[in-house]
Amino acid sequence: MTEATSPPAALTIAGSDSGGAAGLQADLRTFLTCGVHGLVAVTAVTVQNTLGVHDRTDLPPHIVAGQIEAVAADMRVGAAKTGMLASGEIIEAVAAACDAAEIGRDRRIPFVVDPVAASMHGHPLFDDAGLGALRELLLPRATVLTPNLDEVRLLTGLEVTDRHGMREAAVALHALGPRYVLVKSGHLVSDPECVDLLFDGEDFVELPGPRFSTPHTHGAGDAMASAFTAGLARGMPVVEAARFGKWFVSNAVAHSYPMGAKVGPVSAFWRLAPEDRA
Repeated sequence: MTEATSPPAALTIAGSDSGGAAGLQADLRTFLTCGVHGLVAVTAVTVQNTLGVHDRTDLPPHIVAGQIEAVAADMRVGAAKTGMLASGEIIEAVAAACDAAEIGRDRRIPFVVDPVAASMHGHPLFDDAGLGALRELLLPRATVLTPNLDEVRLLTGLEVTDRHGMREAAVALHALGPRYVLVKSGHLVSDPECVDLLFDGEDFVELPGPRFSTPHTHGAGDAMASAFTAGLARGMPVVEAARFGKWFVSNAVAHSYPMGAKVGPVSAFWRLAPEDRA
């Protein structure tokens, strides 16, 4: 890349994690190490570390929408994703701003909806009204929906305990409107492999990967969804971008590290070139 060329750009619409493991911080470092310029619409600021989420403040919906509008008007968004959206009012504002910016499943810019409904510590990130707005407003606009198994249960009521259940969940989620569904299998700890499942309404594509014996998995879902988004921003077809995301997150978990008193983050350091100071 030279001064005369620009990298592809991807937008994350997400909350800030003061511990740096998840949220927009995870998205931006994933974008960078996947060769994509990161754009941000901040939805909320959390006060958290590995011990839990201690406080948070949500941004006004018009400020969230304004960030989307500003970068989309000027900076050639190649793909966009969501993370923590905090409230029904913010989701309404995001849906309207994405429509105006041509972001969405039937629009010019691919839209990855990562339906972050609870923190890894179990703290809910929005109320029933927010969950309803997520189902009604964002899922039908999604190019790809990327839930983990806890989010599958919140969105469909299905308790997934095996790979067959993942297929049932993918079908139920696809009926809610997204073009593709990627069911993430990280929480299916009874399975010796970690096989994610992509579904387009007709065909299933399995994305196999090893299951690593590590407690340090904070930000894995964010890394998968943001690497997937980076692939789309780089012009990859959906299935290729899904495989790219799986490849990235498998390596990120393999190289995860301890940080703080409890669960440490997955890593992006493995993508950095070694320093040559000669």
